[in-house]
Amino acid sequence: MTQSAPKARISATPLPRERSELLRLLLRGVEDIAPVIQRNKAASERARTLAPEVVEAMRDTGLLMMKSPYEVGGAEIHPVDQMEVVEAVTYLDSAAAWSMFIAATVTGRALSALSDEAVNELFAGDVFPIMAGSLKPSGSATPVDGGFRISGHWAWGSGVHHADYVIVPVLKDDKTGVITAVVPRAHVRIIDNWHALGINGSGSSDYALDDVFVPAPFVNETPTQRRGGTIFRMGYGFAANEHAGFANALAQQALSTVTESAQAKKRGYGAGTSIADREIFQRSVAESELRLRANKLLMIDVLERLFDASVGGEAPIALQAEARAASVLCTDEAIAVTSALFRYAGGSAVMLDDPLQRILRDLYTAQSHLMVSDAAYEALGKLRLGLTDKAPIR
Repeated sequence: MTQSAPKARISATPLPRERSELLRLLLRGVEDIAPVIQRNKAASERARTLAPEVVEAMRDTGLLMMKSPYEVGGAEIHPVDQMEVVEAVTYLDSAAAWSMFIAATVTGRALSALSDEAVNELFAGDVFPIMAGSLKPSGSATPVDGGFRISGHWAWGSGVHHADYVIVPVLKDDKTGVITAVVPRAHVRIIDNWHALGINGSGSSDYALDDVFVPAPFVNETPTQRRGGTIFRMGYGFAANEHAGFANALAQQALSTVTESAQAKKRGYGAGTSIADREIFQRSVAESELRLRANKLLMIDVLERLFDASVGGEAPIALQAEARAASVLCTDEAIAVTSALFRYAGGSAVMLDDPLQRILRDLYTAQSHLMVSDAAYEALGKLRLGLTDKAPIR
């Protein structure tokens, strides 16, 4: 299933710094490549990884660089505006959106912390290096002259088939932190096991390293920020927003799908009754709309406070934990809303060509990601109760 990675040109024109102008530019990019994404949706689904034409289009419009430092040509877009971009792509294709925000997050985080020597090598050509990788540490890293020898197996390598480089997080021997390495994809063994319930076209396969030497400049032993601005001081709140936007957009699609067909959808024998005329369905539509709007407003509020708190330094851990828990809530509520609407859609909704069943499958798959584990609620609760001053991702 491995496909050759298309190469994105590094633009000679810096991206705008003004927030609204930057958002308009990226949303216009989504609009421009919408036909490409939609044309390849079925092909990505069949291949179980994003079609190369879609990857190339997203790279050329700057979407995969939206969370990279401005100093290296990235957009470094505000976290609330990132949600808008994620939602816009999700409406077109969930796999394209998932692949986009994972690549943007992994690439941006790596480029903010890598040594100058590594970054200079990564940008030696005329292409913007795009990365994939897992969040959860695994494997082992043995110090040797000039670097590390790394072995291990990692899961959920979304986009690994079309990445230029792969992120490899390894828990330190003393369990006190994580070593993060950046490895050329050619040195990575991809395990073609992405046969999933949903988000099929994201290529989220496992990957492995078999005693691979990684030069020291390509290994971060401490979470140092060498470049980039405020968004890189948001801790793991850096990634919470995208999962919320993804889930909310899918649930909004479910609501639109059901309401648009409500007048024509008949229940019962004979002539039947339109579900639009049922009071219980009318309530469900209104309640679903308000729940989704409330979730988004909650996430926006948390992200604005998280960003503001990160201007002068690392965001407080309690605020990072709140952002992650809010993202979990958005995902949980999206599933609850879509599940409630599903029962009104009738027998056609269970067919594989019906959009509603795909949305539900995608949401349940997204819920399995470590970032939106329900352990986030426990972490925030412990902080609020004064039982701890830490909130690890688990």
